[in-house]
Amino acid sequence: MTRDDVIKIMSVLRGAYPHFYRDISKQEAYDTINLWTDMFSNDDASIVASAVKSLIDGDDKGFPPTIGQVKAKMRLLVGSDELTEAEAWNLVSKAVKNGLYGAVEEFEKLPPAVKRIVGSPSQLRDWASMDSDTLQSVVASNFQRSYKVVATREKEIAALPDDVKKLINFAMNKEPEALPPAYGSHEDTLKRLEESRQREWESREAQQPKRRTREEVIAALRGE
Repeated sequence: MTRDDVIKIMSVLRGAYPHFYRDISKQEAYDTINLWTDMFSNDDASIVASAVKSLIDGDDKGFPPTIGQVKAKMRLLVGSDELTEAEAWNLVSKAVKNGLYGAVEEFEKLPPAVKRIVGSPSQLRDWASMDSDTLQSVVASNFQRSYKVVATREKEIAALPDDVKKLINFAMNKEPEALPPAYGSHEDTLKRLEESRQREWESREAQQPKRRTREEVIAALRGE
């Protein structure tokens, strides 16, 4: 997208949000145009424009979209779920805010690649109980490093021939074979184990010499 394309989009935004841009200075307008030109230099102008118009159409807060919101909308429009490390962490950070009581629900909202890094709803719950400084420094840094590795690997896999990708996807997504029906549920297994122990105890008891009663012992001593 060129600088002229950005100026056209800014004109659309100014028309949609006249109060927001009413008091903007010439320098601020110049800086905004330069920033958008730089941030969208590798993007198709028509896709950026479509994303901006879509965000305007769905806006109910009265504020123009940010660059990040436009980028996210563009990914939806072109069918790509690729996120930067910072964007991926932002999703996790939002999920953590509701992690104490809604960990499962928040975990299911995350994209597949992000889920693989987080691991499980319980991890969101653990992070939610941490102090904010540790979460946004240590945890955020480790997560973003891990996400970058995973995203790079998936991008490399996407560039492979289809037959190779199928083999890799099969290996990555293969689920463990189910236990035979005879094993049943965990509760059934515990029940069978208890029954086995009971049978073993009864067998040992049956092999023990039968104990005489007091009357039988007295009778034996008398020679009866």
